Amino acid sequence: MNFALNFKPPSAGSSGPGAGRGATMENLEKQLICPVCLETFSKPVVILPCQHNVCRKCASDIFQSANPLWQSRGSSSVAISGSRFRCPSCRHEVVLDRHGVYGLPRNLLVENIIDLYRQQESSRLVDMKPEQQQLMCEDHDEEKINIYCLSCQTPTCSMCKVFGKHKDCEVAPLSSVYMRQKTELTDGIAMLVASNDHIQAVISQMEQICRNTEENGQRQREQLASRFDSLVAILEERKQELVGLITKQQDDKLKHLRSLIRRQNDDLEAAVTLVESAIQMMEEPQMPLFIQSANVILEKMTAAARASNTERPELGYESMSHFVIDTDDVAVMLMNIDFCSGVGDDEEEDPDDGGEESEPDFSSRY
Repeated sequence: MNFALNFKPPSAGSSGPGAGRGATMENLEKQLICPVCLETFSKPVVILPCQHNVCRKCASDIFQSANPLWQSRGSSSVAISGSRFRCPSCRHEVVLDRHGVYGLPRNLLVENIIDLYRQQESSRLVDMKPEQQQLMCEDHDEEKINIYCLSCQTPTCSMCKVFGKHKDCEVAPLSSVYMRQKTELTDGIAMLVASNDHIQAVISQMEQICRNTEENGQRQREQLASRFDSLVAILEERKQELVGLITKQQDDKLKHLRSLIRRQNDDLEAAVTLVESAIQMMEEPQMPLFIQSANVILEKMTAAARASNTERPELGYESMSHFVIDTDDVAVMLMNIDFCSGVGDDEEEDPDDGGEESEPDFSSRY
C-alpha cells in the first residue's frame, strides 16, 4: 500500500518513555475491548459470574437472542427467573434472576479505567500535530491520500494519478469508496450477527441434545449392568451348588480310603510284631521251650494270614471325571447377547420437539 503516516513510530529496541507509554496504552486498550461488539466497553459495564466483563447492552442482546420470550426492562411482561445465556469469552453458563441482565453487578473499576483511558487518549490526540494525523503518500511526501485506485485496489494521491504509476488506472474519490465500503461492511456485520444468533440457537439446542444423550446413555448403562449382575448372581449360585456336589463325593471317597489305610496299617503292625517275636524265638537254645513257643507263634501266624485284609478300591476309584458339564451352548448364547433393535424406552415424546423423529433407544434382551 503506497501510503504511510508522516512520522516514524518508535523502533522495537527503543527505550524512551514514549515507547513504554505507547506499549502500555496499547495493552490497556486490548483489555478494554468488549468481546461482543469488539469496541471499547460502553458504560454500564457488567461483570459475569465467570469474572469476564461485557457491555450491558451487548449482554442484553445476547440474552434476548438466547431467550426470545424475555422482554426488555420496563415492558408489561415479567422476566423469566432462571433464564440463561453463555459468556461470549469462555462459554460459561450465566443464570439470571427475574431482573434479567439488570440484575448483573456493574464493574465500577472497569468503568473508571475506561474514563481514565479516554481522557488519556483525548490528551494524546490533542497534543499530536495535525500533519501527524494525516496519511501521506509514500511516493509524494507532500501529497495527502485522497483518492482510491479501483484497478489496483489501493489508496493513493492525485499526483500518482496524474504523473505516477496510477495514471492509466480507474480511480474514485476516497470518501465515496470509504462510505460505500463502510455501508457494505455494516450490512455484512448485520448479516453476520444474524447468522451468529442462529448459530448460537443451534449450538444451544445441540448442547441440550448432548445433555440428553449423556443422561440416556447413563440410564441404559445402569440397566444393562443390572441385567448382567443378575446373570452373574445366577451363575455364581449354580456354581456353588455343583462345586458342593464334587466336594461331597471327594470327601466320601477320601473317608473310605483312609479307613482302609488304617486297617491295613493295623494288620501290618501286628504282622511286624509277630515277625519280631518269631525271630527272638529262633534264638531259644532249649528245644522244649522252642517247640512250645513255636507252636504258639505258628498258630498266631495262621490266624493272622486268615484274617489278613486285602481289600482295596476298585480300578479308577480316584477318578472324578464324571463331573463334567457342557457349557458350549450357554457360552455361545452369552456371547451373542445383543441389543434388540427398535425397542426404545418408555419416555413420552416431547410435544414441543416439532415432530422431529428421534433416534431409538436400545435395551438389552436375554
